[in-house]
Amino acid sequence: MNIPNQLTTLRVILIPVFMYFFTADMAGAKYIAAVIFIAASLTDFLDGYLARKWQLVSNFGKIMDPFADKLLVLTALIYLAIDATIPGWPVIIIIGRELLVTSLRALAADHGVILAARKLGKFKTISQMFAIIFLIVGLHLVGMILLYIAVALTLISMVDYLIQLKDTLSFN
Repeated sequence: MNIPNQLTTLRVILIPVFMYFFTADMAGAKYIAAVIFIAASLTDFLDGYLARKWQLVSNFGKIMDPFADKLLVLTALIYLAIDATIPGWPVIIIIGRELLVTSLRALAADHGVILAARKLGKFKTISQMFAIIFLIVGLHLVGMILLYIAVALTLISMVDYLIQLKDTLSFN
C-alpha cells in the first residue's frame, strides 16, 4: 500500500480515536479531539497531493479517499448534534447531499461516466472541516457561521452535480 493510501487509511483509523476524546469526560478532551480532527483533515489534503505528485493515483484511493472524508466529517457533525452544539437540520442536509451525490456518481459510473470531484465540493469539505474545528474548541459563533456557509455550499454543489449529471447523461 502506497503512502497516499496509508494516509487515507490513517484518516479512517483516527475516527474512533476522535470519537473517544470527543465524548471523554476529562479535562481538555475536546481539545485533543480537535487536534485529532485537524490531523485527520490534513491527511485528506496530503494524500491527494502526494498521489498526484508521485503519480500514485489508485482505484483504492479514488474510492476510499472520498469515503474517508465523508465518514470523518459526518461523524463529527453527528457528534456535535448529539452534544447539542449544533442543530440537527444542517447535519440532515449534509447527509442527504452526500447520499444523493454518492448515488449519482454510482449511477453515472454505471453508464461509464466518472463524475470527478469538483472545486465547489472541495470548498464545501474545507468549510465543513473548519466549522467543525471551531465548534469543537468552543468558538461557537465562528463555527456556526462557517457551518451555514458549508450548508450553502453543500446545496450549491448538489445542484452543480445534478446539472453535471444532466449534461453528461441522457435518460430515455
